[in-house]
Amino acid sequence: VQLQASGGGLVHPGGSLRLACVASGGTFSRFAVAWFRQAPGKEREFVAQISRNTRSFSGDSVKGRFTISRDNAKKTVYLQMRSLKAEDTAVYSCAAKDTILSDSRLFDTLNSYNYWGQGTLVTVSS
Repeated sequence: VQLQASGGGLVHPGGSLRLACVASGGTFSRFAVAWFRQAPGKEREFVAQISRNTRSFSGDSVKGRFTISRDNAKKTVYLQMRSLKAEDTAVYSCAAKDTILSDSRLFDTLNSYNYWGQGTLVTVSS
């Protein structure tokens, strides 16, 4: 399984950006997929997760501003980011794990995930 993250860039405070994570290999519809981010000098932080049954979770720092969604036909998970702040500046990475249909738990730790994509840089600056 390979994950490819894209959509990062430079955006002004208050702006919006949408990230995409495209999977190849594996059965995408079985995956729980999450976004993590790492700011300079900080540890990697959980951002959001979507389960295979589309139940979603968000980290406290992005709740109400970021929305995660998935399109199984395109093997893609999106992270819609709104009202961006300077503190959202980070490298955003997507991760996936195979799950059973009935499992809609929150997986917010790094070691929960088997597959990782490379990061995409989001810079929020005026």
